[in-house]
Amino acid sequence: MTTPVIAFFNNKGGVGKTSLVYHLAWMMADQGHRVVAADLDPQANLTSAFLDETRIEQLWAEADGRATVWGAIQPFQDRTGPLGTAPLVTTSDTRLALLPGDLQLATFEDNLSTEWPRCLEGRADAFAVMSTFWRLTQSAADQHDAEVVLVDVGPSLGAINRAALLAAGHVVVPVAADLFSLQGLRNLGPTLNAWRTGWRDRLERMPPSVTAAPSGTMNALGYVVLQHGVRLDRPVRAYQRWMDQIPGEFQSAVLGIDDTDAPKMAEDPYCLGQLKHYHSLMSLAQEARKPIFALTTADGAIGGHLQAARDAYGHFGNLATTILRRAGIEV
Repeated sequence: MTTPVIAFFNNKGGVGKTSLVYHLAWMMADQGHRVVAADLDPQANLTSAFLDETRIEQLWAEADGRATVWGAIQPFQDRTGPLGTAPLVTTSDTRLALLPGDLQLATFEDNLSTEWPRCLEGRADAFAVMSTFWRLTQSAADQHDAEVVLVDVGPSLGAINRAALLAAGHVVVPVAADLFSLQGLRNLGPTLNAWRTGWRDRLERMPPSVTAAPSGTMNALGYVVLQHGVRLDRPVRAYQRWMDQIPGEFQSAVLGIDDTDAPKMAEDPYCLGQLKHYHSLMSLAQEARKPIFALTTADGAIGGHLQAARDAYGHFGNLATTILRRAGIEV
């Protein structure tokens, strides 16, 4: 049986997606779940959230063989060996492990682009390439005995993200209340549908020699609104206008449903949660290399900051529980 994989994806960058994956991974582990956080973004931002530069440099050291997602893929890509074992890094919570990212992952893009159309020819080697991320995330889950894999991807609509999303049974869409994030939804929905449909066509041509492949369902669980605060140059009324449009845009662009009867956000079942941006806590959390809800007075969280950290624990806890339930994972 395969382990549930949840990808966090929006075509608009800068909405706080990586931070969301990081915090949810820690929260789900704190709730008692065994979790793998997989960094499939060639920018490796999730990895840098977990690890300091010294540790990342060690993982990327060529002489030792890169202990990263690319290190596992490279022999397969270069045709010098099979896909390697997922190189997991343990964290201070033994229930949480990281599959580290790597800037070199970007070099895999061309191969993924080439093999996508070759799947239509029923080529077993093409299916092997397209299922790389699926096999790697499932390998990581097996090693860690994980209940769920959370995947961070970049904001592009390219071949790497297509392969990463094929590996995911579920998709969560982080959004912000602005024009660019809504445009990202408009790009994302048709793209997901095209990838989903295209993979179904290819699965019908899969040769008998290929015994396992991802389903590529990419089931949209819903969206998470990341509130970045109201700036002086963007009045509350303008901010609320974008907020009000999110349910309808998600319904029409991502779900393919007529948005004329779209509910308000408070009543929208696809709104998984709303999170404010904890500006004052983020720098403390980054310095301490821990989630904001784990900050203590020793980390500099005193007074109002400490209360905000405690509030964040409840907010992230509720969101983690909602996402797990939507994905069919027992909580």
